[in-house]
Amino acid sequence: MKHKKPDHGRLGQHGGHVQGVDQTNERRVLWAMLLTGGYMIVEVVGGVLSGSLALLADAGHMLTDTAALALAWAAFRVARRPQDSRRTYGYHRFQVIAAFVNGITLIAIVGWIAIEAVRRLVSPAEVLGVPMLIVAGVGLVVNIIAFAILHGGAKQNINVQGAALHVLGDLLGSVAAIVAAVVIIWTGWLPVDPLLSVLVALLILRSAWQLTRRSAHVLLEGAPEWIDEEALKSELIAAVPQVLSVHHVHTWMLTQAHPLVTLHAEIGEGADHHGILVAINKFLKQRYAIDHATIQLESSGCVDHAVKV
Repeated sequence: MKHKKPDHGRLGQHGGHVQGVDQTNERRVLWAMLLTGGYMIVEVVGGVLSGSLALLADAGHMLTDTAALALAWAAFRVARRPQDSRRTYGYHRFQVIAAFVNGITLIAIVGWIAIEAVRRLVSPAEVLGVPMLIVAGVGLVVNIIAFAILHGGAKQNINVQGAALHVLGDLLGSVAAIVAAVVIIWTGWLPVDPLLSVLVALLILRSAWQLTRRSAHVLLEGAPEWIDEEALKSELIAAVPQVLSVHHVHTWMLTQAHPLVTLHAEIGEGADHHGILVAINKFLKQRYAIDHATIQLESSGCVDHAVKV
């Protein structure tokens, strides 16, 4: 796995910094949800009146996007709940679940658009180009605003990434509907409507798969991409000379912004346990942006090897 230096400002700080970022992202998602949900109604009416599959497909996408944005917003609200005896790590992982659900939803939307497009190609339906162009044009403006709101937080949080991908799909859908409307007005060629819908669906599919894969990686306790286990071992031994060897290293993520690690460190007889623990935790925080580590110190070989079941 390729080793990358972590972004300490984004990943290595908890408490006030992370909480402030999450509250900002929560507001971003709320505004995007209100914009998307409000215009979805207009697009449904416009799609029905014009007979455009591109508009109806985009309206259907916006319907699921509104639900997805609502889920993303709820995830931020739930994540603020304090930890308890049943959820000892708190509710932060709910954001990752929301991102995973959003990814699966996007993939399902792509399938629906593809099926409907085939039906339209086999049995073309009349499309009113001018109403379609007007509705799609206004929709493009709304989607650009919503995407701009979300884009600032998309690199910081996988939950916002999922919400931004939904809105990006809407934005591309509006562009496709505008192009299809212009072609229909000028040439009367109706197949352009379902064909462009399929093109947009394929663009959405790639991003949806990446989101689903990344969120599933977190849910499956996958290691952070910026951590290489062998590099971590060698660097830790070099940084803390009292550590003779490192083994049983397990790294995973509560969310993308909350990496965790457990490890065993072998030290010499009579070494300063407290001082070594402080040094190891300092190294993990500064070098790998890991604030939560569980460290087992061993001075007579690995305890696991000595325990017989």
